Amino acid sequence: MFKLFKNFSKIDYLFIILSVGLIALAVWFDLKIPGLTKDITNLVISSDDTVKIWSVGFKMIGCAFASAILSAIVGFFAARSSSSLGKSARLKMFNKVQSFSMEEIHKFSTASLITRTTNDVSQIQNTFAISLQLIVKAPITAVWAIVEILGKSWQWSIATAGAILALLIMIIIMVVFAIPRFKVVQKQTDDLNRVMRENLLGTRVVRAYNAENYERERFDIVNTNLTNTHLFIQKIMALLSPFMQFMMNVLSLSIYWIGIILIDKANLANKADLFSDMIVFSQYSMRVVMSFIMLTVVFVMLPRASVSAGRINEVLDTRNSINDGNGVGKTKKKGEIEFKNVSFKYPDAEEYILKNISFKAKKGGTIAFVGSTGCGKSTLINLIPRFYDVTSGEIIVDGYNIKDYKLNELRDKMGYVSQKAVIFSGSIKSNIEFNDKLTQDELDMAVKISNAEEFISEKEGKFEAEVSQGGTNLSGGQKQRLSIARAVAKKPEFYIFDDSFSALDLKTDYNVRNALKEQCKNATKFVVAQRIGTIKDADLILVLDNGEVVGIGKHEKLLKECEVYREIALSQLSKKELN
Repeated sequence: MFKLFKNFSKIDYLFIILSVGLIALAVWFDLKIPGLTKDITNLVISSDDTVKIWSVGFKMIGCAFASAILSAIVGFFAARSSSSLGKSARLKMFNKVQSFSMEEIHKFSTASLITRTTNDVSQIQNTFAISLQLIVKAPITAVWAIVEILGKSWQWSIATAGAILALLIMIIIMVVFAIPRFKVVQKQTDDLNRVMRENLLGTRVVRAYNAENYERERFDIVNTNLTNTHLFIQKIMALLSPFMQFMMNVLSLSIYWIGIILIDKANLANKADLFSDMIVFSQYSMRVVMSFIMLTVVFVMLPRASVSAGRINEVLDTRNSINDGNGVGKTKKKGEIEFKNVSFKYPDAEEYILKNISFKAKKGGTIAFVGSTGCGKSTLINLIPRFYDVTSGEIIVDGYNIKDYKLNELRDKMGYVSQKAVIFSGSIKSNIEFNDKLTQDELDMAVKISNAEEFISEKEGKFEAEVSQGGTNLSGGQKQRLSIARAVAKKPEFYIFDDSFSALDLKTDYNVRNALKEQCKNATKFVVAQRIGTIKDADLILVLDNGEVVGIGKHEKLLKECEVYREIALSQLSKKELN
C-alpha cells in the first residue's frame, strides 16, 4: 500500500506532516485534563477556594476545546489528503487500463477493472483518512499515558496490563479468522458487478426470453455468497465492540476496587493522595485502553485496504504486452500495407488462429476478407492497429515494420469501425467528432458518405440530438452509419471495416460503398463482410478457412478457382445474380 503513497503531491505531504504535529498537540491537551482533574480533586478535599476550582475548571474546558478544534483541523487535512490519494490512484488506474492491449483487459475482465477503480480505491481512501488520525494518535496517547502512570501503583499497572493483554488476544483472533476473508470479499464483489453488468447490457434479450427468473437466480447466487462472507466477517467484528466495552468496565472496576483496598489500608494523611491518584490513574488507564481500541480499528481496516492495494498494484504493475516503437515520423509511402507470413495465436493458446498470411494492399485499394464464422477474419484486421501483436511474421505499414511505430502514430493513420457499433452518450455531433473538432462542412461530408443524412435531419436538434448511452435510442443501422461517419471524419490513410455493413439494407450498403470509393479513393480499405454483395467489387479478396488463406484474387477468379468462396457465394446469390 505504501507504493500508492508516491501519488501524494507536495501539498499533501505538507498536510500530513502538519497533521502529525497537530495530533501530538491535541494529545497533549487531552492528557492535561487528568492532571487538572487531580488538582480539582485536591482543591475540593483540602480547600473551599471556589475561585481556584473555577480557574482549574476553565483550564480543563480550554484543553478540551483546543483538542476538539485541532482534531477538526486534522480531520480536514486527512480528508483532503485521502481524497487526493483516491483521485490520483483512480487516474493512474484509468491511464494504465487505457494503455492495455486486449490481452491485458481480458486477463482482468471488465467487471474486475471497474471494481478495482472504484471499490478498491475507496477502501484505501477511507482507510487512510481514518488511519492518519488513529495510527498517530493511538501510540502517542498510549506511551504518554503510560509514562504518566508509571510508579503510581504496581497493582493498578497489573490490572491495566491484563486488560491490554485480553485486547491483544482478541485482535489476534480477528486477524486469524477475518482477514483471509477480505480478499474473498473483493473477488465476490467482482462477480456481483459482472453479473449485474451482463444483466443490464442484455436486458432486451433477458426480457425477450422471459429469463428474469433465471437472471434473478444467477444474481441471487453471487449476492448470497457475498452476503454470507460479509456476515461471517461482521459476526467476528461484532464481538469486538462489546468485548472492548466489557474490558473497559472491568478495568475501571478493578482500579476502583484496588483503590478502595489501598485507601482503606493507608494512613489518614495518604488517603486523599491515594484517592486523587486513583481518579487520575483511572482516566489515564482508560486512555491507554482507548489507544489499543483505536489501533484495533486500524488493524481491522488495514487488511482489507491492503488487499485492495494489492489488487490496484497488480493492475499498475502489469507489463504491457504491446508497447510503443521508436517512431518513424513522416513516411514517403502512404496507404500501403503488406503481411509477410503472419501467424497468430492468442496468449496461452496452443493452436494458431492465423497461419502464414501473406498479401499486399496498395494505396486506394479495397481488400476484402470472407470466410465462415470463426475463421479469423476479425482477428486478422485487429492486428493492423496492434490490438494484438503477431506471433510470427511481420506487418509492413508504409515501408516500416508495424512495431517501429508509436501506437498513437500508427493509429492516427487508421479509421476503425468495429464489428459491434460503439456509440457514446452525448450528441450525434460528439459521436462523429470524437476527439477531433470538425467544421460544419466536414460534418456534412462525413454523414453524406455514411448515408446518415436522412435520419439525422429527422432528429430534433439534428447534429445536437441527444444520443443515449450505448446508442439505445438508435437502430442498428443508424449506429453503424454513425460509426462509419466517425471513421470518415478522421480522413485516415486506412479504413478498417469489421463487418460494419451487416445492419445496413442492400441499397444503403451499396450507396455507402460507392460514396467511399468516390470520396475516399486515396485511402486503403479493409473490409470484413459476410455478404458477397458487399465485397464482390473489391480489388483483392482473401478467403479464409480455419485461419489459412484458401483463395486470393478478384470475385470472378475466386468463383472459378476457390470452392470455399463459391459455396459461400451460391448460398447467398443465384448463379444468374453472380454473373
